[in-house]
Amino acid sequence: MLPASSNTTTEPFMSPYLSFARHQWAELRNSVTMTLSEHDLQELQGINESLTMKEAVEIYLPLARLLNLYVAARQSRNTVLNQFLGHAEKAPPFIIGIAGSVAVGKSTTARLLRALLSRWDNHPKVELITTDGFLYPNRILHERNIMHKKGFPESYDIRRLVQFVSDVKAGQPHVTAPIYSHLTYDITSQQKIVDRPDVLIIEGLNVLQSGMDYPHDPHRVFISDFLDFSIYVDADAELIEKWYIDRFMKFRHGAFKKPESYFNHYTQLTEQEAKAKAQHIWNSINGKNLQENILPTKERAQLILRKGLCHSVEEVLLRK
Repeated sequence: MLPASSNTTTEPFMSPYLSFARHQWAELRNSVTMTLSEHDLQELQGINESLTMKEAVEIYLPLARLLNLYVAARQSRNTVLNQFLGHAEKAPPFIIGIAGSVAVGKSTTARLLRALLSRWDNHPKVELITTDGFLYPNRILHERNIMHKKGFPESYDIRRLVQFVSDVKAGQPHVTAPIYSHLTYDITSQQKIVDRPDVLIIEGLNVLQSGMDYPHDPHRVFISDFLDFSIYVDADAELIEKWYIDRFMKFRHGAFKKPESYFNHYTQLTEQEAKAKAQHIWNSINGKNLQENILPTKERAQLILRKGLCHSVEEVLLRK
């Protein structure tokens, strides 16, 4: 008798995503008008990016349209539920998570989507929170000897972060979130108040992490449990590494020069020493965190923005 495998053929790999080349994705804009100016885009982009109107129109307008349809569908569903239950409670906020590596441009994506979504009539109140605010203060990181692992899962106060997201999702008023300073590299004494938004965007390295990333505590709740839509900003690791080093060098001639900057001492290095330092930080911290903790969460996202040179999105992957 022949082995059963001899009578079978190998089925082609079936991706869970629909893949769109840039021009295909741009066609899905469906005549949605751009409500932002060139000046607005300059205000929204990161220090190491050049956000063009073409990029905003071809990539982010179709994405904003898709998200608006998701939000409208959720609001409609809640209206039906309220009619059935006989009350008129406001729909819980639609929560969007944006994940990706350091220096990949997820912050710019978050700011741009907030600006675009806040201009839609059915959800004008859009808030943006970064998970940086839920890092443990430097004092605690030093006490636990994990300062060198800032950005790794263990450096976050996950319980506080999840409580914040849970309270916002439950429609609690005036929910507070800590504010992080990239200048002082630490948590500040200030707080951001989030008061019943229509849409909440959460941006951070750890947004898509779940229980499988914490095998020692499998019953804990995570941010990903509250997300209505998730985005991963992606690029080849070699490109992200280059963007990180380029950004470091630009900061060295800018924000690092401020006396209160945690990294002010890097301005005393030569150009060659500074590049070597940036390379070391990438290899020992950010690159390692990307490979171990961030990249493995990519395929949990409902949409992936795949970037090429100059931070330009070349491909969009949308979960079926």
